[in-house]
Amino acid sequence: MSDLTEFRKAKDEFFATNHQSPLTDQQQSNFPGLSYFDEDDGFRYEVEVEEFEEKELIEMQTSTGAVASYTRWGKVAFDVEGETAELTLFGDAQGHGGELFVPFADVTTGTETYDAGRYLDIQPLPGGKMLVDFNIAYNPYCAYNEQWSCPLTPFENRLKVSIRAGEKNFK
Repeated sequence: MSDLTEFRKAKDEFFATNHQSPLTDQQQSNFPGLSYFDEDDGFRYEVEVEEFEEKELIEMQTSTGAVASYTRWGKVAFDVEGETAELTLFGDAQGHGGELFVPFADVTTGTETYDAGRYLDIQPLPGGKMLVDFNIAYNPYCAYNEQWSCPLTPFENRLKVSIRAGEKNFK
């Protein structure tokens, strides 16, 4: 069993049984598991990052009409089926460091994947590169339960390519 398969199995178990799951009790009672695209190494990129000199503080609209603050940290570029795509990476507005947050939408958004887009959490690799692995792309919690408030994908992270990797739409 691959690491990704084990990760997905553990996530399904968490969603089905844990009281901190985004699912309601009723959803948990007959939860069949999440739907995913097949693992595809073609959607795993080790890329150089262009870190922004000035970390601009921005506010992202959320699914509940509130706002969430993030810093525009940098951007990465990668190739999808012959087309160059770019994503902006966002950091913790409080400057605590750690993972970088990447909300994104692509051509599958609203059909095969969640209407508001999906998320990636990215950690730096040694040598100044980033691992952008769309196989671990996931839906925000508001995709399962509208009581959650989730940052909406900013315009700059709306890709004109299909990312058929990671989590699919929740039924």
